[in-house]
Amino acid sequence: MELRPILSTLRRHKTAAALIVLEIALSCAIICNAVFPIRERINRIDMPSGVAEQEALVINLTGIGTDQNAAALTREDLAAMRAIPGVTAAASTNEVPFGNSSWNSGITLTPEQTESTINATTYFDSGELGKALGVKLIAGRNFNPDEYVDYDPDKDFSEAMPGAVIITKAVADKLYPGKNAVGQVFYFGDNKPLTVVGVLESLVRPYFGPKDMVPDYTVLLPARMPYNVGGYYVLRTNQPGQRERVLKDAVKVLEKNSPNRIILDHKTQEQIRTEFFQQDQSMVWLLIAVCIALLVVTALGIVGLASFWVQQRTKQIGVRRALGATRGQVLRYFQTENFLLATLGIVIGMIGAYGINQLLMSSYELPRLPALYLPVGALVLWALGQLSVLGPARRAAAVPPAVATRSV
Repeated sequence: MELRPILSTLRRHKTAAALIVLEIALSCAIICNAVFPIRERINRIDMPSGVAEQEALVINLTGIGTDQNAAALTREDLAAMRAIPGVTAAASTNEVPFGNSSWNSGITLTPEQTESTINATTYFDSGELGKALGVKLIAGRNFNPDEYVDYDPDKDFSEAMPGAVIITKAVADKLYPGKNAVGQVFYFGDNKPLTVVGVLESLVRPYFGPKDMVPDYTVLLPARMPYNVGGYYVLRTNQPGQRERVLKDAVKVLEKNSPNRIILDHKTQEQIRTEFFQQDQSMVWLLIAVCIALLVVTALGIVGLASFWVQQRTKQIGVRRALGATRGQVLRYFQTENFLLATLGIVIGMIGAYGINQLLMSSYELPRLPALYLPVGALVLWALGQLSVLGPARRAAAVPPAVATRSV
């Protein structure tokens, strides 16, 4: 099909054609930059935690005033909760996955090192934390009983710093690339070495925001922490269908052991995860709604303009039909016309998408838009344009040659 008649027609309708081009360009620029964060958010929401989330239960509590018997009461709590039907493990700790607050430490490979190699979160394991969370050990061993120390909040932790540590595979790969991490040592900014005795497949940190807070940079220390300092009990049940019952029984046990404390919250690990990613989930749906709205508005604009042009060119179409143009040729005419407008709009939109991404990168530290998103966005808009113009084009193709005779 010759393009000259199409270009001649578009020159006579510059304003309408320009509006469609700008509409497609705007949609292309925004959608390309919206789909990327949607994908990033979905990947974040679906990230593995390394935890048996369907079996792990969390109780958050705090003491009232000063409790001199907190350590002894913690041991009683754990023993009583392990006796609850369905509970296979119980541990006290200072933080939980997706808990929004974390204890972080800078790791160095030598005591003289001034800048940290990585920033990692530190879980304190009272004895069964790994079993309670359901994490998977892929190298080395768990802590031996003689490696545990008692955390005394009235003393400097460095005085009772344990000598063993378990790390995640992500930490091992970062600190000791290509090496066996078991037996290696590192430091927490002091002169006391920590020896790696085990490597976990994965364990997500409670909170990750800045770039240096990599989700899987996690270490476990063998330290028994009283409930009024750590603030968390983690239980594991072999009866996922009875999780609410087990939680209620655990709360009753804690209240019976000592009523002079506050149970702040008790939830399943799945609930904690859902709440942690609630804002991300809302953002995904908001961006999806924006993309759908833009596509709908763009499609309606194309349909409206094509329908207007069909109405305005009824006589011209009738003449072409009388001169021998087939319905297929008329249909292809309007689809080619729309394809040209869409192509121009997509080219402008890609330039706009790149510019917007550069602005977002400099202002909000967002990652660079992958080049793959531009051709995918172009294909979507091309397909949308062709589908949108199909209805008006079919009506144009249905104009009978007799219209030309009646209009003369």
